[in-house]
Amino acid sequence: MNNHTTILGIDHVTNIMGYGIITAKGTKISVTKTGILKLNAKKETLSKLQDIFEFVETLIKEYQPQEMAIEAPFFGKNVQSMLKLGRAQGVAIAAGLHYGIPVHEYAPKKIKMAIVGKGSASKEQVASMLQYLLQNFRLNDIDTYDASDALAIAYCHYLQRTQIQQAPSYSGWEAFLNKNPDRIIK
Repeated sequence: MNNHTTILGIDHVTNIMGYGIITAKGTKISVTKTGILKLNAKKETLSKLQDIFEFVETLIKEYQPQEMAIEAPFFGKNVQSMLKLGRAQGVAIAAGLHYGIPVHEYAPKKIKMAIVGKGSASKEQVASMLQYLLQNFRLNDIDTYDASDALAIAYCHYLQRTQIQQAPSYSGWEAFLNKNPDRIIK
């Protein structure tokens, strides 16, 4: 891992977008910023999408994240709601890609599992665990759980990328067996 990495997490629902920005310096993680973007429910859909793009663009310019993480789309019963959510997520992703930032998607259950250890954890449990895990995050610092959800997405990505970087690599089975003689069954 380089000297420091800033990760932007995005949690989007139809009228509120949560964001959480963390900075990792080695194994020390600090919360840089959390908050929400409230979208006018009565505003035209295309105008909302423009607001999302411009807001994410502003976050990127101000905090200069090296990576972005977003909650992957999930399937619901209301097709119109899913279409609106997909568009909003797509616009946020496009803003990141426009600035050359790698974007990573995580399923809601994977995020909860990474933070709490339980894929069916409540928003309250996720926020509480984040308060425990992140030294400078307090529940009273957020307007809604959308902000803590976004922070959870960013932290989930940090954990995922850390595990990948720390995982040993092998050039093949022979190299694996040479480095792991205790795993050979005789």
